[in-house]
Amino acid sequence: MEVFSLHVFSHPFAAKFVKMVVWLTFLTAMASAEIQTHTFVLQSTSVKKLCGTHNIITVNGQFPGPTLNVSNGDTLIVKVYNKAQYNATIHWHGVRQFRTAWADGPEFVTQCPIRPGGSYTYRFTITGQEGTLWWHAHSSWLRASVYGALIISPTMGTTYPFTKPDRQIPIALGEWWNRNPIDVVNQATRTGAAPNVSDAFTINGQPGDLYPCSSSDIFRVSVKAGETNLLRIMNSAMNTDLFFSVANHTMTVVAVDALYTKPLKTNVLMLGPGQTTDVLLVADQGIGRYYMAARAYSSGQGVPFDNTTTTAILEYEGSSTTSAPTMPSLPFYNDTKTVTTFADGLRSLGSHDHPVFVPQSVDENLFYTVGLGLINCTGQSCGGPNGSRFAASMNNVSFVLPSSFSILQAQLLGKKGVFTADFPDNPSTQFDYTAQNISRGLWSPVKDTRVKVLKYNTTVQLILQGTNIFAGESHPIHLHGHDFYIVGAGFGNYNSRTDPQKFNLVDPPMRNTVNVPVNGWAAIRFVADNPGAWLMHCHLDVHITWGLAMVFVVNNGPDSLLSLESPPSDLPLC
Repeated sequence: MEVFSLHVFSHPFAAKFVKMVVWLTFLTAMASAEIQTHTFVLQSTSVKKLCGTHNIITVNGQFPGPTLNVSNGDTLIVKVYNKAQYNATIHWHGVRQFRTAWADGPEFVTQCPIRPGGSYTYRFTITGQEGTLWWHAHSSWLRASVYGALIISPTMGTTYPFTKPDRQIPIALGEWWNRNPIDVVNQATRTGAAPNVSDAFTINGQPGDLYPCSSSDIFRVSVKAGETNLLRIMNSAMNTDLFFSVANHTMTVVAVDALYTKPLKTNVLMLGPGQTTDVLLVADQGIGRYYMAARAYSSGQGVPFDNTTTTAILEYEGSSTTSAPTMPSLPFYNDTKTVTTFADGLRSLGSHDHPVFVPQSVDENLFYTVGLGLINCTGQSCGGPNGSRFAASMNNVSFVLPSSFSILQAQLLGKKGVFTADFPDNPSTQFDYTAQNISRGLWSPVKDTRVKVLKYNTTVQLILQGTNIFAGESHPIHLHGHDFYIVGAGFGNYNSRTDPQKFNLVDPPMRNTVNVPVNGWAAIRFVADNPGAWLMHCHLDVHITWGLAMVFVVNNGPDSLLSLESPPSDLPLC
């Protein structure tokens, strides 16, 4: 298969070619584009799960929330009414939001939250994107129940770069607590301890029949023998990487994070929170019933996790409803080798209609450490180890959300005191990042609100280096507003002399969320071509709660069409 790999800024023809592709894609999409209008009502809803009845926050009374089906080029207008008792926002995970950063959603980054009783209308256009994305709350831990699928079909007149499926099935993997998740995180924040792990995982809101009082609480998929199904799988769980498998069936990965891949056959997937994976599944087994199942990949030694298994049933037409489903063989909880094999097998498609443009040189070379730490509690004993408080950081800066302005508003208005533009390009102290015994002097990060400012069209290489300060873990790092190429990854400490020689600069996978290996590193490259304030954070929500985040502020381009749009009139006030 022919692969197009050009550095778009290193040659005049390449730059012109890219602009031509972008404009042709845009014009084709616009020719058949629609304006879709939706209403989201956030409200408390009573649901019965795991032997009890619980009040959870939902959208339009649904759990999970509504699936939005759009096409490349469509404009979405979603008015959100907050009738819940908590502040709320909605993030459109993976949507590039070209010039519409006001609609991105993370509270106090691109907007102030929608207060109880308030409303806000998100307006944005899907530009040059196809595949499976999703939406979720981006305020406290509301996304435990406030999430749903965002399915982007190809523009009219075009098709998928793979066998057209007979049917498409969204599969949202989730996490469930028998308590109010907001109470869970508030208790942890108050005490400094780690929050309680979840009581169950779910598939499309159902825990499956392996849990107490759940024999009928299971999602079912009916298929015909011989047909091809497109499973659109999302890891919507709060704090857990998840393995996923279908008994006796091979899956063919064709896209990740709404970006096409070369076909990859596999019996098991691993999705970090925030990631999506599209797979083709051919119903080529005997008439019967087969479990789809998911359970945790837990990479941190000694870190508590939910060790339960959620199930759904794939049942062939004509199968007996009384026959016991076949269970897949899932990897063990700490099977890092399987995780690495799966990640290493992913490659960008690299076809004529879906070319690959990997930056061959970089303007900004950044190195960010990511990991956990502890902060001493003065004058009191907190719930963390030895009376301390859990914290997390990038480059030893534990991110603090503003409260009086959003970062994007402050940047637009030149408001002082909301953030500082001095996020470090490298850690202030170099050390053996993945060593077993790291000096206690390196355990405590600085709490602050710092951003990194990027000029428009800057090409960035970012090394994300995991640390073992308190406990090494796999970290799913999500960058808002941009997709990026994962050009390399490995275990141990990144070696700036030898590791770049092994980078894949031809057909690396492109994603919006990268799993940084446990006690390892990942190298990503992207072009800062989208003006706005873009949060980059660990999608384990307990880690972003502890401060594992930072913000890139991308400046406007040279003209109005390459600059951030004006803020909407109904943008919430702090």
